[in-house]
Order: sequence, then C-alpha cells, then structure tokens
Amino acid sequence: MLAWIGGLVFLTYLFQQFIDDRYNPNTELAMVAGPDCVREVVLLRNAQGNYVASGWINAEPVTFLLDTGATDVAIPQSLADRLGLPRLRRGMSRTANGTVPVWGTRLDTAQLGAVVLRDVRATIVPSMERGSPVLLGMSFLKQLEMVQREGHLTLRQGASRG
Repeated sequence: MLAWIGGLVFLTYLFQQFIDDRYNPNTELAMVAGPDCVREVVLLRNAQGNYVASGWINAEPVTFLLDTGATDVAIPQSLADRLGLPRLRRGMSRTANGTVPVWGTRLDTAQLGAVVLRDVRATIVPSMERGSPVLLGMSFLKQLEMVQREGHLTLRQGASRG
C-alpha cells in the first residue's frame, strides 16, 4: 500500500512539473548581450499561445505574462504589498472584466532575462487575484524592439529603431 501511495505522490509531482513547464516555458532565460550593448531575450510561446516568463521587479522574482493590450505593467495588490510599492495616484482602469479602481506606482527596476529597465510606470490592481502573473504591458514593452517568428518572441533592448 505504501508503495502505491509513494508512486501516486511521485506521479503527481511529475505531472505538476509538466503542467508548470507548459504554462511557463521561460523559467530560465539566457542572459544574452550582443554587439553594441544590445541585450536580448528570446521567449517561447506556451501551450495556450501566450508568452509567460520568469523575471524580477525590484530584485524580487515574479512571473510575467506579456500583454500588449495593457497600457502599464499591471501588478496584483498582494504582490505590490509584498514589494512595498508606493501608491502614488488613485484612478480607474478599463480591463477585460470592466472598469476597476487602481493605483499608479513606479518600479525601480523590471527585468526579463538580460533586459533591465529602470523607473517603469506600473499600476497596482486590487481586483487581480493573489498569485496572478504580472501583466507586462506597454510601459515596459514599448521601450524594446519585438520580433515574433514561429512561436518565438525576441525582445531587444538598445537596438536601433531605424
């Protein structure tokens, strides 16, 4: 009986690892710096067609979900509280779930692989569920060159924008 229980626990662990890898195939990003100080990161699309990646806000680990439809980096209140982010201005924001109250804030740093940006505009969203990924919106992404090809998204920092 103990062998069966042990086997089930082990299979559950393996299955959970498989699910986690399918949700976030970008848990370990290579630090790539090219010529002329160009930094880049290449992301794989997950099974749902999204780009999810591990990164950092103010040197704390987070999970990002890239969202070109989000104006700012959107952070759940529980994470903002843990990071000690200041609430600078109160406002309202239109989301897929309707209009919700939010707080504006600034991130000292936001990092995705080799790409590091400073003083990034962000929004604290109290209605986001605890444990939700941080939506990496255009306040971060517009500062990068983005190229999507065959299930890969390459983000470049410092590239000429011709």
